[in-house]
Amino acid sequence: MTSGADVAVTGLGLVTPAGCSTAASWAGVLDGRPTAALDPELKGNPVQLSCRVPGFDADALLGARRALRLDPFTRFALVAAREAIADSGLDPAEWDGARVGVVLGCADGGPGTVEAQHRTLLDEGAHRVSPLLLPMQLPNMMAGQTAIEFGATGPNLVVATACASGATAIGVARDLLLLDRCDVVLAGGAEAMITPLVMAGFARMGALSGREDDPATASRPFDAGRDGFVAAEGGAVLVLERTADARARSARIRGRVVGYGSGADAHHMTSPHPEGAGSEAAVRAALADAGAGPGDVGHVNAHGTSTPLNDLAEGRMLARVLPHGPVVTSTKGVTGHMLGAAGAVEAALTVLALETGVVPPTAGLSTLDPGLDIEVATAPARCPDGVALSNSFGFGGQNAVLALARA
Repeated sequence: MTSGADVAVTGLGLVTPAGCSTAASWAGVLDGRPTAALDPELKGNPVQLSCRVPGFDADALLGARRALRLDPFTRFALVAAREAIADSGLDPAEWDGARVGVVLGCADGGPGTVEAQHRTLLDEGAHRVSPLLLPMQLPNMMAGQTAIEFGATGPNLVVATACASGATAIGVARDLLLLDRCDVVLAGGAEAMITPLVMAGFARMGALSGREDDPATASRPFDAGRDGFVAAEGGAVLVLERTADARARSARIRGRVVGYGSGADAHHMTSPHPEGAGSEAAVRAALADAGAGPGDVGHVNAHGTSTPLNDLAEGRMLARVLPHGPVVTSTKGVTGHMLGAAGAVEAALTVLALETGVVPPTAGLSTLDPGLDIEVATAPARCPDGVALSNSFGFGGQNAVLALARA
């Protein structure tokens, strides 16, 4: 792997159920503290569990007037982007905005705004519907608002590949840099889908954990007793630059994106391919892109949602493709499943694992599924040298895999 073929991660910003900053999120994930809890806003729903971002004061962070005009998914993206840019050492007042891109991912935009305004329509009539309905809920608005905030006038995209969206966004951002379309890209994702309607839909599909009597064990990736995921909210933004450019400005390089693979299962609208054929192809493509082989992989941040079918398919695929047994974790045991933001958050956490040399534990895992032959960390573990993979898979058979390496 050569620096000319990869991009550097020079800034990280995180807003997650484990904390409202990178440091707080990393500490929570390392500590293995599950964040699932009964959610009073879901009272009456078939499943009332969620993982919310704690202590997120949008009025204080963004100003009350501005926060009122933004759906929560955009608020998360802006706060994460601010932290990432500050971390990178870049000054938006000094950059050439035309060479700065924004590529973010989400699965659904602002369903909370839509649901609230639909209630207004039914209760008060069309004349009371907010003129901000569309500017708040459209998925592209988090990228548009980020560009407005920082004067980024280069390529501006929001990608939607379901729960692979955040990882896809990072892969697209990397391509923009390597194609010399941008010098800097703010890449990542954000999601705020914990609403009564969305959660009722997930519950009716049978996708959610019903372990309401013991929320701390509801999200239990790869466990023999797993029964579904716990929906979460949050966001992450990574500042990406070509490695040579980052070194030229003496930036702190926190990690590198050295490969990206994507593809489709072409199998089922919600269920993964039972043998993980599409995810295997994405893993192999990411490794080939990185100039690496399966034996070079030391760590995998798995998609690991805690659903029966997903974990089994992914675990079998990992055992088949990576028979040497790299250390695997699913940080969703702590954070829950942030849906379209998950891939971005987990890419950032994988960068931190490489940077610190520590793999976070898989919270909630007590008994590994006997059908799996993989090494899953249940306590903080040493992060080996080599490539780390961050896997993200979504409804529709969407697969995105990032290959990451130390600085």
